[in-house]
Amino acid sequence: MENYAEKELSNGGCKNSMSPAGAFLKRTADILMSAMGMVILSPLYLVIWVAIKIESPGPAIFRQERIGLGGRPFTLYKFRSMVADAEHDGIPALCGESDDRLTGVGAFIRRHHLDELPQLWNVLAGDMSMVGYRPERQYFIDKIMAENPDYERLFQIRPGVFSAATLYNGYTDTMEKMLKRLEMDLDYLDNYSVWSDLKIIFLTAVAIITGKHF
Repeated sequence: MENYAEKELSNGGCKNSMSPAGAFLKRTADILMSAMGMVILSPLYLVIWVAIKIESPGPAIFRQERIGLGGRPFTLYKFRSMVADAEHDGIPALCGESDDRLTGVGAFIRRHHLDELPQLWNVLAGDMSMVGYRPERQYFIDKIMAENPDYERLFQIRPGVFSAATLYNGYTDTMEKMLKRLEMDLDYLDNYSVWSDLKIIFLTAVAIITGKHF
């Protein structure tokens, strides 16, 4: 797929639904919240890291290439929730709720979305935002775009740790859910506001704290 940033540049610049002031405010909030979050949650980071290392061999932090702003790849960080060789055959596969590749600790942290905590570093580094669409691998993006090429519009903004689609649509383990998620992500893109971001963060935090499965 042609690099989105290069294509938009050749067309006279990238169209962004967010105003410059809104983009500046969003990025400033991202830096502050991600930095504070990593400091406040550092004891939890340590507990999860130790639990993963005790239960199964392999690194506690999982790294994977995803596609983000401008259609450019970046390295996404997560706590490892599966066995270390989960894709030993080299074929990308979605993770289902009862996937036998999940470890005991992994199933718990994934169910409560704690595996996403290392992505606060991605936010601080500028790869992601606190709120946006969930970044995907190129393999699955190609499959989604074969059904709905509007996915490419998402490259106007940074992907997010939190998203309305995850909150209301849950983890995407089927193509049907991926296409539904895309509709919700495009709605977020077209109707972004500071208040919508705060609402998504608040409702997601409440859901995680109260143990709601989503």
